Amino acid sequence: MFAGIILCHGSPQPVFLLLFLLNALFFLCFVTSSHETELQILLSFKSSIQSSKPNVFSSWNQANSHCNFTGIVCSDGSVSEINLASKALVGTLPFDSICELQMLKKISVESNLLHGIISDDLKKCKNLKYLDLGGNSFTGSVPDLSTLNKLEYLNLNASGISGAFPWKSLENLTELTFLSVGDNLLEKSKFPLEVLKLSNLYWLYLTNCSITGNIPIGIGNLTKLENLELSDNHLTGEIPKDIVHLQSLRQLELYDNFLSGKIPVGFGNLTNLEYFDASNNQLEGDLSQITSSLKSLSSLQLFQNKLSGTIPEELGELKSLKELSLYGNMLTGPLPQKLGSYGGMDYIDVSDNSFSGSIPPDMCKNNHMTDFLLLNNSFTGTIPETYANCSSMIRFRASRNSLSGVVPSGLWGLPNLQIIDLSMNHLEGSITSDIGKAKSLAQIFLSYNQFSGELPLEISEASSLVSIELNSNQISGQIPDTIGNLHKLTTLKLDMNNVSGVIPYSISSCVSLNEINFAGNSLSGEIPVGIGSLLTLNSLNLSSNKLSGEIPSSLSAQRLSLLDLSNNQLSGPIPDSLAISAYKDGFIGNPHLCSQILENFKPCSFESGGSRRIRTLVLCLIAALMVIAVSLCYILFLKLKQDKFEKPVLKTNSWNIKQYHLLNFNQSEIINGIKAENLIGKGGSGNVYRVVLKSGEEFAVKHIWTSNPSDRGSYRSTSAMLKRCSRSSSEYDAEVATLSSIRHVNVVKLYCSITSEDSSLLVYEFLPNGSLWDSLHTSKKAQMGWEVRYEIALGAARGLEYLHHGCVRPVIHRDVKSSNILLDEEWKPRIADFGLAKIVHGGAGNLTHVIAGTLGYMAPEYAYTCKVTEKSDVYSFGVVLMELVTGKRPIEAEFGESKDIVYWVCSNMRSKEEALELVDSTIAKHSREDAMKVLRMAALCTAKIPSSRPSMRMVVQMLEEADPCALTNIVITHD
Repeated sequence: MFAGIILCHGSPQPVFLLLFLLNALFFLCFVTSSHETELQILLSFKSSIQSSKPNVFSSWNQANSHCNFTGIVCSDGSVSEINLASKALVGTLPFDSICELQMLKKISVESNLLHGIISDDLKKCKNLKYLDLGGNSFTGSVPDLSTLNKLEYLNLNASGISGAFPWKSLENLTELTFLSVGDNLLEKSKFPLEVLKLSNLYWLYLTNCSITGNIPIGIGNLTKLENLELSDNHLTGEIPKDIVHLQSLRQLELYDNFLSGKIPVGFGNLTNLEYFDASNNQLEGDLSQITSSLKSLSSLQLFQNKLSGTIPEELGELKSLKELSLYGNMLTGPLPQKLGSYGGMDYIDVSDNSFSGSIPPDMCKNNHMTDFLLLNNSFTGTIPETYANCSSMIRFRASRNSLSGVVPSGLWGLPNLQIIDLSMNHLEGSITSDIGKAKSLAQIFLSYNQFSGELPLEISEASSLVSIELNSNQISGQIPDTIGNLHKLTTLKLDMNNVSGVIPYSISSCVSLNEINFAGNSLSGEIPVGIGSLLTLNSLNLSSNKLSGEIPSSLSAQRLSLLDLSNNQLSGPIPDSLAISAYKDGFIGNPHLCSQILENFKPCSFESGGSRRIRTLVLCLIAALMVIAVSLCYILFLKLKQDKFEKPVLKTNSWNIKQYHLLNFNQSEIINGIKAENLIGKGGSGNVYRVVLKSGEEFAVKHIWTSNPSDRGSYRSTSAMLKRCSRSSSEYDAEVATLSSIRHVNVVKLYCSITSEDSSLLVYEFLPNGSLWDSLHTSKKAQMGWEVRYEIALGAARGLEYLHHGCVRPVIHRDVKSSNILLDEEWKPRIADFGLAKIVHGGAGNLTHVIAGTLGYMAPEYAYTCKVTEKSDVYSFGVVLMELVTGKRPIEAEFGESKDIVYWVCSNMRSKEEALELVDSTIAKHSREDAMKVLRMAALCTAKIPSSRPSMRMVVQMLEEADPCALTNIVITHD
């Protein structure tokens, strides 16, 4: 300016140069001072932060220009961006100094381990356009944001914040295009109407942030929205009609709420929509609004609602559709035959509806389909040949339909297939030799069909097989001798077929067998002695065949829950150890058998007194060994019950965390919470602690027990336990991986596992209403009306059904009881503490069996076999149902000495009047008839013979239908 004035007056050139140099010198001094200030600010920032990643801060020193620091971007020599996302940063952010960087426009520190509060100094960052603090462990509430009126991008997702969110301050952030504050423990509040004023938003993520009430009318004004996620909240009411105005929308997520009503008219206007998930709600009506105009729709998830009507043919015209999940509704009619015909699908699950008609042929057109789930419908016709080439298929399940014809040959041998479930149809033909190519096949369910022909020799090449269920078909020929190659096989059911020949001796090589059922065939020859060497065998049914010879004495060591050898041609003595009431009907129809103990059998005659003495001596020796074994089990049980956790100290500094959901805490907070005063429960495999974080968020943390009681006091035992008590560490990893992959509304959520060389912690969601045991047997009982109890029964049954039937490999709970059914704030149940007994299975002998159940809930066969199956879970669940209906504990003094609730209930259900007397008196009179129906279901579940118990899928169906005609004829018997 001065130079300009001098020039205008014709001043001499030297004066101009002098002023120019002074001006430049002043500017240089100012810039140098500014750069020095920014350098000191960044070095101060470095001093409050650490990183486990090398070289993150190696360039942050005074020898370098601050603009060359890692993660720093400068504009005109001043810091404009801090980009340190996913750098394993630990520490607190000094907002007071950071916000002195006058030109700072971007802070990106997401996915680190930052903690502390987001201080009020943040308001000084007035030039910020981009703020990303997500995926950290901050505490406290968010300060007022109204001064950040240039902000365009705000991500606080899973950042650890809590308390009341400053929704009001969002009114000033009119430039905002991206807003994500989900997955935080915020105070409950209604949908923030301030958000409706942010007309520039293209991304709105408010999942799991405690929003209640209705989605407001006006959401349709945010016409630039491409992503709208409001899942896992407490939203009620209908989906607002004006949501159809969001024509830029690509993703709409509304799952896990309480939304009702119909899909809005005009929903087809969302022509750019790719993902729509409104599962686990209470939506009604039909799918008429899912029209062909949704040309971009890739994933449609509407399972577990109350939808009805037919699927419009237009759904088959959706060329981009890859995932379709509609299970658990009331839908009818056929599936569109063009479904998948334009490019194939990845996944379909329409189970548990009333669909009919034929199966669309082209759903695996491009070989991407992994899950084909059509269970429990009324589909007819044949399985299309096209599925024989679907090499990507993992689960092919179409049981309980009316399918007919021959299964395409290639389907048996699909290389990635793990489950083929076609039971309860009208299918015919044979299992072809292609099955030998199915190297991943674990379960084959074909019962109640019309399959014929012989079992192919190649079935033994399907080495991953765990379950073979072919009962009630027309299978003929012999059992292949190569069956012994299936070392993982646990269930082999060939009953009610036309199988002949001998039982191959090689079956003794199937070392994992738990159940053998060959009843109702034409098998001949002797019972292989090697069956007695199958240590895991729990049930053996060889009835109604043509078997001859003597009963192998080796069966005496099995202590089976079911032994049925009736209606054969067996001869010789019934071993005394098998001549017990539990097996009394398992020998009838064999006129040449004899017994010194059982009535209705002729007494045995022995050749000499010497043989009798030897036999007696052997039996006495076996009895003595059994007494010793039982005594040792009892001593181990008592020792394991001793509590060694008075002063827990986790003696390790090296931890590994595996997260299965977005986390807003760091592992140190969890580890520091493992204290005696936080102990809230003890389970078969560990103790459970309630850990409250600084943010106020609560978690349930299980510390895995060891097999050595003396180790528990020091908590240095998990590693040793895994080496000693499980088959391998990979088995433990697989177990946790199974739990972590489960997404079911009635199974407790596993957030992460934290392990070290010598400790293992599992971090679960915390359920505020405690356990069902607490609610039934404490002062909370008065709150438990029948409607609440029924919903708890149904929800818990669905959770167990999912574990047994919905996973790729079934998960056996092993310790079902009311204290392992947790209740959320709305009394919805979650199955907890499941599968963990497997962690110590295999190498700990009787220890595993002591851990795997609780007195009063354990199935009767468990007492003398120490073997657990899905039917053991069913029995335990039956006990829980009895608790719900009667309000009694599993063991009460009034039941009598050595008697339990099962005995008490079954002894008092001879008439309707007696049964009504069993119902809890606090249940309203008008609900007692309904409660009695559930009590009859409980009696079915607690049948003494495991095979007589229903599956959990059948239990769920009975609870859903509650059909009096189906239940009043149940005959209750007890010995």
